[in-house]
Amino acid sequence: MNKINVVGTSAVGKSTFAKKLAEKLQLNYIELDDLFWLDDWEETPDNAFFLKIQKAIDLAGNGFVIDGNYTRTIPIKWQAVDTVIWLDLPFHINLYQSIKRALSRAIFNKKLWEHSNNRESFSKMFSTDSIIWWMIKTHQKNRQQYIAMMNDPQYSHIQFIHLKSRKDCDQFLRSR
Repeated sequence: MNKINVVGTSAVGKSTFAKKLAEKLQLNYIELDDLFWLDDWEETPDNAFFLKIQKAIDLAGNGFVIDGNYTRTIPIKWQAVDTVIWLDLPFHINLYQSIKRALSRAIFNKKLWEHSNNRESFSKMFSTDSIIWWMIKTHQKNRQQYIAMMNDPQYSHIQFIHLKSRKDCDQFLRSR
């Protein structure tokens, strides 16, 4: 297990988990949001985004932990991965974390990613573009999608690890 993709609904804890795992396993950490988002919430066009991902994978000679979903990138990242770790916390916990994270980021005006100037704001938090609203809309859809992918023969080369609680996540990290 040295080519890993950590997936799950927004605000489930992918980044925190993936960074800890990459550090424990001494693998490169690849954050898809950092590769995707340009300044002022501009999105990287798909072709350029795919190239950034491939370059990051190619540069990770000893292996990597990719943090993020972006379903359209599966043909690129999953051809290289040996393990997908799905963080699948209950909706109420995910919702709480989403609200807590958005509030904290808005209050402290924290820059979200290294390579862009994007920050959470109260106006964005309460808009239709809100990460909280996105989590609410996609939580169940993501669950159905990952269950289907775990059973899809085209991904039989991938080991799927399904972590359903914070306790599962902590135990997994301690066991590495």
